[in-house]
Amino acid sequence: MSVERQLGVVIGGSLKEGVEVKLDPAVSVEEVKVGAYVVVEGETKRFFCLVTDVRLAALDSRALTAPPAFDDDLLAEVWSGAGVYGVIEVMPLLTLDRRTGALDGPQPVKSVPRHFAPVREAAEEDVALVFGRDEGSFFEIGTPIDMETKVCLDLAKLVERSVGVFGKSGTGKTFLTRLLLAGIIQRQVAATLVFDMHNEYGWQGSGESDPPPEGLKRLFGERVSIFSLDPPSTRRRGAPCDFELAIGYDQIEPEDIELLAETLGLSGPMIEATHLLERQYGRRWLATLLEASTDADRQQLAAGLGAHAASVGALWRKLSKLARFDFLKREPPADYLRAILDRLARGVNVVIEFGKFRSLEAYILVANVLTRRIHHHYVDAMERALGEGREEPRPLVITIEEAHKFLHPRVASQTIFGEIAREMRKYNVTLLVVDQRPSGIDEEVLSQIGTRLCCLLDNDKDVDAVLAGASGKSELRSVLARLETRQQALIFGHAVPMPVVIKTRNYGPEFYRAVRTFRDLATLSCEERREAHEAIVRELFD
Repeated sequence: MSVERQLGVVIGGSLKEGVEVKLDPAVSVEEVKVGAYVVVEGETKRFFCLVTDVRLAALDSRALTAPPAFDDDLLAEVWSGAGVYGVIEVMPLLTLDRRTGALDGPQPVKSVPRHFAPVREAAEEDVALVFGRDEGSFFEIGTPIDMETKVCLDLAKLVERSVGVFGKSGTGKTFLTRLLLAGIIQRQVAATLVFDMHNEYGWQGSGESDPPPEGLKRLFGERVSIFSLDPPSTRRRGAPCDFELAIGYDQIEPEDIELLAETLGLSGPMIEATHLLERQYGRRWLATLLEASTDADRQQLAAGLGAHAASVGALWRKLSKLARFDFLKREPPADYLRAILDRLARGVNVVIEFGKFRSLEAYILVANVLTRRIHHHYVDAMERALGEGREEPRPLVITIEEAHKFLHPRVASQTIFGEIAREMRKYNVTLLVVDQRPSGIDEEVLSQIGTRLCCLLDNDKDVDAVLAGASGKSELRSVLARLETRQQALIFGHAVPMPVVIKTRNYGPEFYRAVRTFRDLATLSCEERREAHEAIVRELFD
Protein backbone atom coordinates (compact mmCIF):
# COMPACT_ATOMS: atom_id res chain seq x y z
CA MET A 1 0.00 0.00 0.00
CA SER A 2 1.23 3.47 -0.82
CA VAL A 3 2.11 6.00 1.83
CA GLU A 4 -0.73 8.18 3.16
CA ARG A 5 -3.32 6.74 0.78
CA GLN A 6 -6.87 7.81 1.63
CA LEU A 7 -8.89 4.82 2.83
CA GLY A 8 -12.37 6.17 3.51
CA VAL A 9 -14.50 8.14 5.96
CA VAL A 10 -15.91 7.66 9.46
CA ILE A 11 -19.57 6.57 9.42
CA GLY A 12 -20.20 5.67 13.06
CA GLY A 13 -18.94 4.12 16.27
CA SER A 14 -18.25 4.94 19.89
CA LEU A 15 -15.35 5.33 22.26
CA LYS A 16 -16.16 2.00 23.89
CA GLU A 17 -16.92 -0.07 20.79
CA GLY A 18 -14.56 1.56 18.31
CA VAL A 19 -15.10 3.55 15.12
CA GLU A 20 -16.53 2.32 11.80
CA VAL A 21 -14.93 3.45 8.56
CA LYS A 22 -16.54 3.03 5.14
CA LEU A 23 -13.85 2.22 2.60
CA ASP A 24 -13.49 4.27 -0.56
CA PRO A 25 -14.60 2.38 -3.71
CA ALA A 26 -11.05 2.59 -5.01
CA VAL A 27 -9.73 0.70 -1.96
CA SER A 28 -10.10 -3.07 -2.07
CA VAL A 29 -11.26 -4.57 1.21
CA GLU A 30 -8.72 -7.33 0.60
CA GLU A 31 -5.82 -4.88 1.01
CA VAL A 32 -6.62 -3.73 4.56
CA LYS A 33 -5.37 -6.02 7.32
CA VAL A 34 -6.23 -6.40 10.97
CA GLY A 35 -3.38 -4.94 13.02
CA ALA A 36 -2.54 -2.15 10.55
CA TYR A 37 -2.32 1.51 11.57
CA VAL A 38 -4.56 4.25 10.25
CA VAL A 39 -4.94 7.95 11.04
CA VAL A 40 -8.28 9.77 11.31
CA GLU A 41 -8.09 13.52 10.63
CA GLY A 42 -10.74 15.09 12.86
CA GLU A 43 -11.66 18.77 12.99
CA THR A 44 -9.40 19.61 15.93
CA LYS A 45 -7.66 16.32 16.65
CA ARG A 46 -5.71 13.67 14.80
CA PHE A 47 -6.53 10.12 15.95
CA PHE A 48 -4.02 7.27 15.78
CA CYS A 49 -5.96 4.02 15.38
CA LEU A 50 -5.47 0.26 15.09
CA VAL A 51 -7.53 -1.80 12.62
CA THR A 52 -9.36 -4.49 14.64
CA ASP A 53 -11.86 -5.91 12.11
CA VAL A 54 -12.71 -5.94 8.41
CA ARG A 55 -16.19 -6.75 7.10
CA LEU A 56 -18.52 -6.45 4.14
CA ALA A 57 -21.69 -4.33 4.14
CA ALA A 58 -24.55 -3.56 1.73
CA LEU A 59 -26.84 -0.56 1.33
CA ASP A 60 -29.52 -2.59 -0.43
CA SER A 61 -30.28 -6.14 0.67
CA ARG A 62 -31.23 -7.02 -2.92
CA ALA A 63 -27.54 -7.04 -3.75
CA LEU A 64 -27.11 -9.90 -1.31
CA THR A 65 -30.27 -11.89 -2.06
CA ALA A 66 -29.81 -11.62 -5.83
CA PRO A 67 -26.08 -11.17 -6.42
CA PRO A 68 -24.71 -10.80 -9.95
CA ALA A 69 -23.44 -13.89 -11.70
CA PHE A 70 -19.83 -14.70 -10.95
CA ASP A 71 -18.83 -13.77 -14.52
CA ASP A 72 -20.93 -10.57 -14.71
CA ASP A 73 -18.12 -8.10 -14.03
CA LEU A 74 -20.13 -5.08 -15.22
CA LEU A 75 -22.99 -5.56 -12.74
CA ALA A 76 -20.56 -6.34 -9.94
CA GLU A 77 -18.76 -3.07 -10.67
CA VAL A 78 -22.05 -1.15 -10.66
CA TRP A 79 -22.97 -2.50 -7.23
CA SER A 80 -19.47 -2.06 -5.83
CA GLY A 81 -18.87 1.07 -3.80
CA ALA A 82 -22.49 2.22 -3.78
CA GLY A 83 -24.74 -0.77 -3.09
CA VAL A 84 -22.03 -2.89 -1.48
CA TYR A 85 -18.86 -1.70 0.21
CA GLY A 86 -16.19 -2.59 2.72
CA VAL A 87 -16.09 -1.47 6.34
CA ILE A 88 -13.16 -1.52 8.72
CA GLU A 89 -13.45 -1.15 12.47
CA VAL A 90 -10.67 0.81 14.11
CA MET A 91 -9.80 1.38 17.76
CA PRO A 92 -8.67 4.96 18.53
CA LEU A 93 -5.70 4.77 20.88
CA LEU A 94 -3.99 8.19 20.89
CA THR A 95 -4.85 11.72 19.82
CA LEU A 96 -2.80 14.72 18.84
CA ASP A 97 -4.26 18.22 19.10
CA ARG A 98 -4.00 19.76 15.63
CA ARG A 99 -3.88 23.28 17.11
CA THR A 100 -0.85 22.74 19.35
CA GLY A 101 0.83 20.27 17.01
CA ALA A 102 3.42 17.98 18.55
CA LEU A 103 4.17 20.29 21.50
CA ASP A 104 2.13 18.24 23.97
CA GLY A 105 2.77 14.92 22.26
CA PRO A 106 0.16 12.21 21.70
CA GLN A 107 -2.42 11.93 24.48
CA PRO A 108 -4.84 9.17 25.56
CA VAL A 109 -8.14 9.05 23.68
CA LYS A 110 -11.18 10.60 25.42
CA SER A 111 -13.45 11.26 22.43
CA VAL A 112 -14.16 10.06 18.90
CA PRO A 113 -13.75 11.76 15.51
CA ARG A 114 -16.72 13.43 13.79
CA HIS A 115 -18.86 11.83 11.09
CA PHE A 116 -17.24 11.71 7.64
CA ALA A 117 -13.76 12.52 9.00
CA PRO A 118 -11.23 11.33 6.40
CA VAL A 119 -9.19 8.24 7.21
CA ARG A 120 -5.78 7.53 5.71
CA GLU A 121 -2.94 5.09 6.12
CA ALA A 122 -0.38 5.95 8.75
CA ALA A 123 2.81 7.49 7.39
CA GLU A 124 6.36 7.06 8.62
CA GLU A 125 6.18 10.42 10.43
CA ASP A 126 3.07 9.27 12.32
CA VAL A 127 4.79 6.12 13.57
CA ALA A 128 7.93 8.03 14.56
CA LEU A 129 5.86 10.61 16.41
CA VAL A 130 4.20 7.88 18.48
CA PHE A 131 7.05 5.40 18.98
CA GLY A 132 10.14 7.59 18.74
CA ARG A 133 13.27 7.14 16.63
CA ASP A 134 16.08 4.61 16.92
CA GLU A 135 18.36 6.63 19.17
CA GLY A 136 19.11 7.15 22.85
CA SER A 137 17.09 4.66 24.89
CA PHE A 138 14.78 3.97 21.94
CA PHE A 139 15.57 0.70 20.17
CA GLU A 140 14.13 -0.64 16.92
CA ILE A 141 12.12 -3.82 17.54
CA GLY A 142 10.39 -4.25 14.17
CA THR A 143 8.06 -2.70 11.60
CA PRO A 144 4.25 -2.23 11.58
CA ILE A 145 2.02 -4.39 9.38
CA ASP A 146 2.59 -3.52 5.68
CA MET A 147 4.97 -0.67 6.51
CA GLU A 148 8.74 -0.30 6.30
CA THR A 149 9.10 2.32 9.02
CA LYS A 150 10.61 1.41 12.40
CA VAL A 151 8.75 0.72 15.64
CA CYS A 152 10.93 1.48 18.67
CA LEU A 153 10.67 0.48 22.30
CA ASP A 154 11.73 2.87 25.04
CA LEU A 155 14.14 0.51 26.79
CA ALA A 156 14.55 2.84 29.77
CA LYS A 157 10.81 2.46 30.42
CA LEU A 158 10.87 -1.23 29.52
CA VAL A 159 13.25 -2.15 32.36
CA GLU A 160 11.32 -0.10 34.92
CA ARG A 161 8.77 -2.91 35.26
CA SER A 162 8.78 -6.63 34.55
CA VAL A 163 8.38 -7.78 30.94
CA GLY A 164 6.64 -10.83 29.48
CA VAL A 165 7.36 -12.58 26.17
CA PHE A 166 4.58 -15.05 25.41
CA GLY A 167 3.68 -17.33 22.51
CA LYS A 168 3.19 -20.96 21.67
CA SER A 169 6.18 -23.12 20.76
CA GLY A 170 7.83 -22.22 17.45
CA THR A 171 6.50 -18.67 17.14
CA GLY A 172 9.85 -16.95 17.72
CA LYS A 173 9.86 -16.16 21.45
CA THR A 174 13.59 -16.88 21.74
CA PHE A 175 14.50 -14.61 18.81
CA LEU A 176 12.32 -11.84 20.23
CA THR A 177 13.95 -12.26 23.65
CA ARG A 178 17.42 -12.06 22.05
CA LEU A 179 16.42 -8.80 20.39
CA LEU A 180 15.31 -7.32 23.71
CA LEU A 181 18.44 -8.46 25.53
CA ALA A 182 20.71 -7.18 22.76
CA GLY A 183 18.98 -3.79 22.90
CA ILE A 184 19.28 -3.57 26.69
CA ILE A 185 22.99 -4.43 26.51
CA GLN A 186 23.70 -2.14 23.57
CA ARG A 187 22.01 0.88 25.10
CA GLN A 188 23.31 0.02 28.60
CA VAL A 189 20.00 0.77 30.32
CA ALA A 190 20.42 -2.16 32.73
CA ALA A 191 22.54 -5.19 33.52
CA THR A 192 21.05 -8.55 32.56
CA LEU A 193 21.21 -11.99 34.16
CA VAL A 194 20.00 -14.77 31.87
CA PHE A 195 19.20 -18.28 33.06
CA ASP A 196 19.85 -20.02 29.75
CA MET A 197 18.22 -23.44 30.12
CA HIS A 198 18.63 -24.44 26.46
CA ASN A 199 21.99 -22.75 25.74
CA GLU A 200 20.44 -20.27 23.29
CA TYR A 201 21.70 -16.89 24.47
CA GLY A 202 25.39 -17.13 25.35
CA TRP A 203 27.53 -17.92 22.32
CA GLN A 204 25.16 -19.05 19.60
CA GLY A 205 21.63 -20.30 19.32
CA SER A 206 20.01 -23.16 17.48
CA GLY A 207 17.43 -22.92 14.77
CA GLU A 208 16.83 -23.19 11.05
CA SER A 209 19.25 -20.45 10.02
CA ASP A 210 22.68 -21.27 8.62
CA PRO A 211 24.96 -20.20 10.18
CA PRO A 212 23.25 -20.42 13.60
CA PRO A 213 22.22 -17.12 15.23
CA GLU A 214 24.93 -15.37 17.21
CA GLY A 215 24.57 -15.14 20.97
CA LEU A 216 25.16 -12.19 23.26
CA LYS A 217 28.78 -13.08 24.02
CA ARG A 218 29.69 -13.06 20.32
CA LEU A 219 27.93 -9.75 19.80
CA PHE A 220 29.22 -7.87 22.81
CA GLY A 221 32.49 -9.54 23.81
CA GLU A 222 33.69 -8.71 27.29
CA ARG A 223 30.45 -6.95 28.14
CA VAL A 224 28.98 -10.45 28.57
CA SER A 225 30.30 -13.24 30.83
CA ILE A 226 29.31 -16.89 30.51
CA PHE A 227 29.07 -18.92 33.71
CA SER A 228 28.61 -22.59 32.88
CA LEU A 229 27.33 -25.45 35.03
CA ASP A 230 28.80 -27.81 32.43
CA PRO A 231 32.05 -26.33 31.03
CA PRO A 232 32.90 -29.34 28.78
CA SER A 233 29.56 -28.94 27.00
CA THR A 234 30.09 -25.18 26.64
CA ARG A 235 33.55 -25.68 25.12
CA ARG A 236 32.35 -28.44 22.77
CA ARG A 237 29.97 -25.88 21.27
CA GLY A 238 32.91 -23.55 20.66
CA ALA A 239 31.86 -21.08 23.35
CA PRO A 240 34.24 -19.48 25.83
CA CYS A 241 33.55 -20.39 29.45
CA ASP A 242 34.50 -17.46 31.67
CA PHE A 243 33.73 -19.37 34.86
CA GLU A 244 32.64 -22.82 35.92
CA LEU A 245 29.66 -22.36 38.21
CA ALA A 246 29.32 -24.53 41.31
CA ILE A 247 26.80 -24.29 44.15
CA GLY A 248 27.54 -25.48 47.67
CA TYR A 249 25.19 -27.62 49.73
CA ASP A 250 25.37 -24.93 52.40
CA GLN A 251 23.98 -22.35 49.93
CA ILE A 252 20.70 -24.26 49.49
CA GLU A 253 17.85 -23.29 51.81
CA PRO A 254 14.53 -25.06 52.48
CA GLU A 255 12.77 -22.34 50.44
CA ASP A 256 14.80 -23.44 47.41
CA ILE A 257 13.61 -27.02 47.87
CA GLU A 258 10.05 -25.87 48.46
CA LEU A 259 9.85 -24.55 44.91
CA LEU A 260 10.74 -28.06 43.69
CA ALA A 261 7.86 -29.67 45.59
CA GLU A 262 5.74 -30.30 42.48
CA THR A 263 8.67 -31.36 40.28
CA LEU A 264 10.16 -33.77 42.84
CA GLY A 265 6.84 -34.87 44.32
CA LEU A 266 7.51 -33.59 47.83
CA SER A 267 4.69 -33.80 50.38
CA GLY A 268 3.87 -31.33 53.12
CA PRO A 269 5.57 -33.43 55.86
CA MET A 270 8.72 -33.65 53.72
CA ILE A 271 8.84 -29.87 53.33
CA GLU A 272 8.33 -29.47 57.05
CA ALA A 273 11.24 -31.86 57.64
CA THR A 274 13.57 -29.57 55.63
CA HIS A 275 12.75 -26.67 57.97
CA LEU A 276 13.29 -28.88 61.04
CA LEU A 277 16.67 -29.91 59.66
CA GLU A 278 17.69 -26.30 59.05
CA ARG A 279 16.65 -25.23 62.53
CA GLN A 280 18.79 -27.95 64.07
CA TYR A 281 21.79 -28.12 61.73
CA GLY A 282 21.86 -24.65 60.17
CA ARG A 283 23.54 -24.35 56.77
CA ARG A 284 24.70 -28.00 56.98
CA TRP A 285 21.14 -29.31 56.94
CA LEU A 286 21.28 -30.74 53.39
CA ALA A 287 24.70 -32.32 53.81
CA THR A 288 23.55 -33.88 57.10
CA LEU A 289 20.48 -35.37 55.44
CA LEU A 290 22.37 -36.78 52.45
CA GLU A 291 25.04 -38.30 54.72
CA ALA A 292 22.35 -40.40 56.42
CA SER A 293 22.88 -43.22 53.95
CA THR A 294 21.31 -46.11 55.92
CA ASP A 295 17.85 -46.68 57.33
CA ALA A 296 19.29 -46.67 60.83
CA ASP A 297 20.97 -43.30 60.22
CA ARG A 298 17.72 -41.79 58.93
CA GLN A 299 15.67 -43.16 61.80
CA GLN A 300 18.16 -41.70 64.26
CA LEU A 301 18.07 -38.38 62.41
CA ALA A 302 14.25 -38.34 62.49
CA ALA A 303 14.19 -39.10 66.21
CA GLY A 304 16.51 -36.17 66.88
CA LEU A 305 14.26 -33.88 64.88
CA GLY A 306 11.01 -35.12 66.31
CA ALA A 307 9.86 -35.91 62.78
CA HIS A 308 8.25 -39.01 61.32
CA ALA A 309 10.91 -41.48 60.16
CA ALA A 310 8.98 -42.26 56.97
CA SER A 311 8.93 -38.57 55.97
CA VAL A 312 12.68 -38.18 56.56
CA GLY A 313 13.36 -41.38 54.61
CA ALA A 314 11.21 -40.27 51.70
CA LEU A 315 12.84 -36.83 51.73
CA TRP A 316 16.29 -38.44 51.61
CA ARG A 317 15.28 -40.55 48.59
CA LYS A 318 13.86 -37.52 46.76
CA LEU A 319 16.78 -35.16 47.43
CA SER A 320 19.39 -37.82 46.72
CA LYS A 321 18.45 -37.28 43.07
CA LEU A 322 20.06 -33.85 43.31
CA ALA A 323 23.42 -35.41 44.19
CA ARG A 324 23.79 -36.51 40.56
CA PHE A 325 24.22 -32.87 39.55
CA ASP A 326 27.98 -32.33 39.27
CA PHE A 327 27.64 -28.62 39.94
CA LEU A 328 26.46 -29.26 43.50
CA LYS A 329 29.53 -29.38 45.76
CA ARG A 330 29.99 -29.88 49.46
CA GLU A 331 32.71 -27.23 49.31
CA PRO A 332 32.77 -25.08 46.14
CA PRO A 333 36.26 -23.90 45.12
CA ALA A 334 35.16 -20.23 45.01
CA ASP A 335 32.32 -17.86 45.85
CA TYR A 336 30.77 -17.71 42.39
CA LEU A 337 27.80 -15.71 43.59
CA ARG A 338 30.14 -12.90 44.58
CA ALA A 339 31.76 -13.08 41.13
CA ILE A 340 28.33 -12.76 39.47
CA LEU A 341 27.33 -9.82 41.68
CA ASP A 342 30.63 -8.03 41.01
CA ARG A 343 30.11 -8.28 37.27
CA LEU A 344 26.50 -7.15 37.39
CA ALA A 345 27.52 -4.16 39.54
CA ARG A 346 30.06 -3.15 36.86
CA GLY A 347 27.47 -3.46 34.11
CA VAL A 348 28.81 -6.77 32.78
CA ASN A 349 25.95 -9.00 31.70
CA VAL A 350 25.87 -12.62 32.84
CA VAL A 351 24.54 -15.72 31.05
CA ILE A 352 24.17 -18.91 33.10
CA GLU A 353 24.52 -21.89 30.73
CA PHE A 354 23.16 -25.25 31.86
CA GLY A 355 24.87 -27.50 29.31
CA LYS A 356 23.70 -31.08 29.80
CA PHE A 357 21.68 -30.16 32.91
CA ARG A 358 18.46 -29.36 31.09
CA SER A 359 16.08 -30.92 33.60
CA LEU A 360 13.53 -28.70 35.30
CA GLU A 361 14.93 -29.73 38.69
CA ALA A 362 18.35 -28.29 37.85
CA TYR A 363 16.92 -25.16 36.25
CA ILE A 364 14.50 -24.33 39.07
CA LEU A 365 17.08 -25.04 41.78
CA VAL A 366 19.88 -22.95 40.30
CA ALA A 367 17.64 -20.05 39.28
CA ASN A 368 16.03 -19.89 42.70
CA VAL A 369 19.27 -20.23 44.70
CA LEU A 370 21.08 -17.49 42.77
CA THR A 371 18.13 -15.14 42.49
CA ARG A 372 17.35 -15.37 46.20
CA ARG A 373 20.88 -14.17 47.05
CA ILE A 374 20.80 -11.47 44.40
CA HIS A 375 17.48 -10.27 45.83
CA HIS A 376 18.98 -9.95 49.31
CA HIS A 377 21.97 -8.07 47.90
CA TYR A 378 19.88 -5.57 45.93
CA VAL A 379 17.49 -4.90 48.81
CA ASP A 380 20.45 -4.19 51.08
CA ALA A 381 22.20 -2.04 48.45
CA MET A 382 19.10 0.07 47.77
CA GLU A 383 18.41 0.58 51.48
CA ARG A 384 22.02 1.69 52.00
CA ALA A 385 21.72 4.05 49.04
CA LEU A 386 18.57 5.62 50.45
CA GLY A 387 19.82 5.77 54.03
CA GLU A 388 23.42 6.81 53.42
CA GLY A 389 23.12 8.87 50.25
CA ARG A 390 25.03 6.34 48.13
CA GLU A 391 24.52 5.68 44.43
CA GLU A 392 21.63 3.34 43.70
CA PRO A 393 22.49 -0.11 42.32
CA ARG A 394 22.45 -0.48 38.56
CA PRO A 395 19.04 -1.69 37.27
CA LEU A 396 18.97 -5.46 36.79
CA VAL A 397 16.77 -7.56 34.47
CA ILE A 398 16.58 -11.29 35.28
CA THR A 399 15.51 -13.52 32.38
CA ILE A 400 13.76 -16.83 33.10
CA GLU A 401 12.18 -19.35 30.75
CA GLU A 402 9.40 -21.76 31.73
CA ALA A 403 8.21 -18.92 33.96
CA HIS A 404 4.98 -20.66 35.01
CA LYS A 405 7.08 -23.18 36.95
CA PHE A 406 8.28 -20.35 39.21
CA LEU A 407 5.12 -18.26 39.22
CA HIS A 408 2.12 -20.61 39.26
CA PRO A 409 -0.61 -19.68 41.74
CA ARG A 410 0.27 -22.30 44.38
CA VAL A 411 3.78 -20.96 45.00
CA ALA A 412 3.94 -17.45 43.50
CA SER A 413 3.27 -15.82 46.87
CA GLN A 414 6.20 -17.74 48.40
CA THR A 415 8.84 -17.68 45.66
CA ILE A 416 11.51 -15.05 45.19
CA PHE A 417 10.34 -14.55 41.59
CA GLY A 418 6.83 -13.73 42.73
CA GLU A 419 8.25 -11.21 45.18
CA ILE A 420 10.42 -9.62 42.49
CA ALA A 421 7.46 -9.30 40.11
CA ARG A 422 5.32 -7.69 42.81
CA GLU A 423 7.74 -5.53 44.77
CA MET A 424 11.30 -5.39 43.44
CA ARG A 425 10.74 -2.56 40.98
CA LYS A 426 11.52 -0.17 43.83
CA TYR A 427 14.82 -2.02 44.33
CA ASN A 428 15.81 -1.75 40.63
CA VAL A 429 15.26 -5.46 39.88
CA THR A 430 12.72 -6.69 37.30
CA LEU A 431 11.96 -9.91 35.45
CA LEU A 432 11.89 -10.80 31.77
CA VAL A 433 9.65 -13.87 31.76
CA VAL A 434 9.46 -16.11 28.69
CA ASP A 435 6.64 -18.63 28.56
CA GLN A 436 4.25 -20.52 26.29
CA ARG A 437 1.68 -21.07 29.06
CA PRO A 438 0.84 -17.65 30.54
CA SER A 439 -2.38 -19.09 31.97
CA GLY A 440 -0.17 -21.04 34.40
CA ILE A 441 1.18 -17.81 35.92
CA ASP A 442 -0.47 -16.32 38.99
CA GLU A 443 -2.96 -13.57 38.09
CA GLU A 444 -1.51 -11.10 40.58
CA VAL A 445 1.97 -11.59 39.12
CA LEU A 446 0.68 -11.17 35.55
CA SER A 447 -0.97 -7.92 36.55
CA GLN A 448 2.46 -6.57 37.55
CA ILE A 449 4.03 -7.27 34.16
CA GLY A 450 4.40 -3.83 32.62
CA THR A 451 5.10 -4.63 28.96
CA ARG A 452 3.85 -7.72 27.13
CA LEU A 453 5.15 -8.99 23.80
CA CYS A 454 2.77 -11.67 22.54
CA CYS A 455 3.41 -13.98 19.62
CA LEU A 456 0.64 -16.27 18.40
CA LEU A 457 -1.35 -18.07 21.13
CA ASP A 458 -4.09 -20.56 20.26
CA ASN A 459 -5.27 -21.55 23.73
CA ASP A 460 -8.20 -19.46 24.97
CA LYS A 461 -7.01 -19.56 28.59
CA ASP A 462 -3.57 -18.30 27.57
CA VAL A 463 -5.07 -15.49 25.48
CA ASP A 464 -7.34 -14.44 28.36
CA ALA A 465 -4.39 -14.45 30.77
CA VAL A 466 -2.18 -12.30 28.52
CA LEU A 467 -4.91 -9.74 27.84
CA ALA A 468 -6.24 -9.59 31.42
CA GLY A 469 -6.52 -5.95 32.50
CA ALA A 470 -5.70 -4.57 29.05
CA SER A 471 -7.77 -1.71 27.65
CA GLY A 472 -9.73 -2.81 24.58
CA LYS A 473 -9.34 -6.49 25.47
CA SER A 474 -11.91 -7.82 22.98
CA GLU A 475 -10.40 -5.87 20.07
CA LEU A 476 -6.85 -6.93 20.99
CA ARG A 477 -8.03 -10.53 21.21
CA SER A 478 -9.16 -10.33 17.60
CA VAL A 479 -5.80 -8.88 16.58
CA LEU A 480 -3.82 -11.49 18.53
CA ALA A 481 -5.77 -14.36 16.99
CA ARG A 482 -4.76 -13.25 13.49
CA LEU A 483 -1.02 -13.04 13.97
CA GLU A 484 1.10 -15.11 11.64
CA THR A 485 2.76 -18.18 13.08
CA ARG A 486 6.26 -16.68 13.01
CA GLN A 487 7.98 -13.32 13.29
CA GLN A 488 4.91 -11.32 14.32
CA ALA A 489 4.01 -10.03 17.77
CA LEU A 490 1.47 -7.81 19.49
CA ILE A 491 3.17 -5.39 21.91
CA PHE A 492 1.32 -3.38 24.53
CA GLY A 493 1.92 -1.93 27.96
CA HIS A 494 4.33 0.34 29.78
CA ALA A 495 7.09 0.72 27.17
CA VAL A 496 4.84 1.63 24.22
CA PRO A 497 2.30 4.48 24.07
CA MET A 498 -0.25 2.30 22.26
CA PRO A 499 -0.60 -1.35 21.21
CA VAL A 500 1.27 -2.26 18.05
CA VAL A 501 1.47 -5.33 15.84
CA ILE A 502 4.94 -5.74 14.41
CA LYS A 503 6.91 -7.90 12.10
CA THR A 504 9.91 -8.45 14.36
CA ARG A 505 13.30 -7.20 13.29
CA ASN A 506 15.46 -9.81 11.56
CA TYR A 507 18.07 -11.28 13.87
CA GLY A 508 20.88 -11.82 11.40
CA PRO A 509 24.00 -10.29 9.82
CA GLU A 510 22.47 -6.84 9.28
CA PHE A 511 21.41 -6.72 12.94
CA TYR A 512 24.85 -7.90 14.08
CA ARG A 513 26.53 -5.08 12.16
CA ALA A 514 24.13 -2.52 13.61
CA VAL A 515 24.67 -3.46 17.24
CA ARG A 516 28.41 -3.93 16.86
CA THR A 517 28.89 -0.34 15.71
CA PHE A 518 27.84 0.68 19.23
CA ARG A 519 30.42 -1.50 20.98
CA ASP A 520 33.37 -0.08 22.84
CA LEU A 521 36.19 -1.42 20.68
CA ALA A 522 38.72 -0.83 23.46
CA THR A 523 37.12 -3.64 25.48
CA LEU A 524 37.50 -6.27 22.74
CA SER A 525 40.21 -8.81 22.07
CA CYS A 526 42.41 -8.28 19.02
CA GLU A 527 40.44 -10.82 16.99
CA GLU A 528 37.07 -9.33 18.03
CA ARG A 529 38.35 -5.82 17.30
CA ARG A 530 39.44 -6.88 13.81
CA GLU A 531 36.04 -8.50 13.13
CA ALA A 532 34.20 -5.41 14.38
CA HIS A 533 36.27 -3.07 12.18
CA GLU A 534 35.63 -5.28 9.14
CA ALA A 535 31.88 -5.28 9.87
CA ILE A 536 31.81 -1.48 10.06
CA VAL A 537 33.76 -1.17 6.79
CA ARG A 538 31.37 -3.58 5.04
CA GLU A 539 28.39 -1.59 6.30
CA LEU A 540 29.85 1.66 4.97
CA PHE A 541 31.07 0.52 1.55
CA ASP A 542 29.14 -2.62 0.53
